[in-house]
Amino acid sequence: MPNESGGEQEHGGGNVTAPHVQLRLNSGPGPLAPGGDQDFASTPAEKKAAADTIETELQPNTQKASDHADEATTSAGNGFGGWETAAGIKTVAETWERQVKSLMTRLDGEKNALRGASGLFVRNDTGLGADFRASTSKLNGL
Repeated sequence: MPNESGGEQEHGGGNVTAPHVQLRLNSGPGPLAPGGDQDFASTPAEKKAAADTIETELQPNTQKASDHADEATTSAGNGFGGWETAAGIKTVAETWERQVKSLMTRLDGEKNALRGASGLFVRNDTGLGADFRASTSKLNGL
């Protein structure tokens, strides 16, 4: 085992080598260290921009691609009418529709979360600040 200086200690006639392990809180780079990662958080404007991108680009373009695929799949299914291939194409089309619906729901959720997060953080910080200001220490009267 390491001794206080990080060297080895003898135990029962043999040397045991172990690495010197040290734990220090707030000692390394990162968002929790003082002066740490300044890019950890995003601003309300960045959250709004991301939500707007989902709404104005991702969702409409996803729906447009889905509609195009639906038209092509329907046309292909009609072309194979009466064949087993038509049944397979129908199954693929149904699966595709479920996946697109799931993706659109996920995009809606992400958009709403981005829009709500900013206000949530501000309300939380404001509430905590008010709680700290309102609390009194028992040491104040001494």
